[in-house]
Amino acid sequence: MGLFNFFTQEIAIDLGTANTLIIHNDEVVVNEPSIVALNRNNPKEVLAVGKRALMMHEKTHESIRTVRPLKDGVIADFNAAELMIKEMIKMIYPKKPWIAPRWRMVICIPSSITEVEKRAVRDSAEQAGATEVYLIHEPMSAALGIGIDVEEPVGNMIIDIGGGTTGITVIALAGIVCDQSIRIAGDEFTADIMEALRRYHSLLIGERTAEQIKITIGAAMKDLETPPEDMPVNGRDLVTGIPKQIMVSYQEVAEAIDKSIFKIEEAILKALETTPPELAADIYRRGLYLTGGGALLRGLDKRLSQKIKLPVHIAEDPLISVVRGTGLALKNYQRYPFVMK
Repeated sequence: MGLFNFFTQEIAIDLGTANTLIIHNDEVVVNEPSIVALNRNNPKEVLAVGKRALMMHEKTHESIRTVRPLKDGVIADFNAAELMIKEMIKMIYPKKPWIAPRWRMVICIPSSITEVEKRAVRDSAEQAGATEVYLIHEPMSAALGIGIDVEEPVGNMIIDIGGGTTGITVIALAGIVCDQSIRIAGDEFTADIMEALRRYHSLLIGERTAEQIKITIGAAMKDLETPPEDMPVNGRDLVTGIPKQIMVSYQEVAEAIDKSIFKIEEAILKALETTPPELAADIYRRGLYLTGGGALLRGLDKRLSQKIKLPVHIAEDPLISVVRGTGLALKNYQRYPFVMK
């Protein structure tokens, strides 16, 4: 029995639409984009995964295809997801161990996920080598990762802006009281930027370039105290067909993503409307907590605070707060009733 435990390794996985993070022995050992490059002639052959696959994205020839296996926070391509998880788990041990470990995994999932989608996550993990699979809802992971005591009788509102979905959740007594999820998040912002440059500058850019614009000069407001400098952007001129470069300002990006952020604001207000009054009183005192990559958008906390008239706090490291909380749940999975076997 002792030998069995020795070869049972525990990992916590944040299987995100944009990025996949893995915690092993309390350390983030994998932080890679959720993308895999496959051989078209042999779909089981993985050519690259994570950052290397992202470098190939939108630059491939007919023998290679790049796949983002997750869409809107759930698995859209089962085969690609399984291969991606397997390859990312291999990154934990660069040198192959002499006896393959047995994996106990805790994977976080969107709170709005269906039973069929849960099954797909479990199956992918089991095919990737997991002997035990536990699931935990992302808002719970995020709350644990921020340092909130989720078991106390106090309401906390968590807004998790990921790649595919934005989850707005009120948590109290280790349970989800109200839950609002919309499929508007980082990917939608990226699409908005691509559309704005096409419409106003007749410039065609790819997903990777739009993502880079969002990270470098992305903003939720047109008036920032410390604005970033304009960014040179290369693409193809839709009129002449010739490559060209333009300068893009953060105000243009703020205008491009304005409608998507407005929809997030509306969803937050809707979630607050359905919150029981006693919990609403707690939220008034404590404010709202922002996690996920979208929380890094410049001025987003200020904009939400002005709209909702409540304090908005950004998590210390919003990109890893979910996986950090998943790791805590893994260490104490018997203690927390919301970890699902």
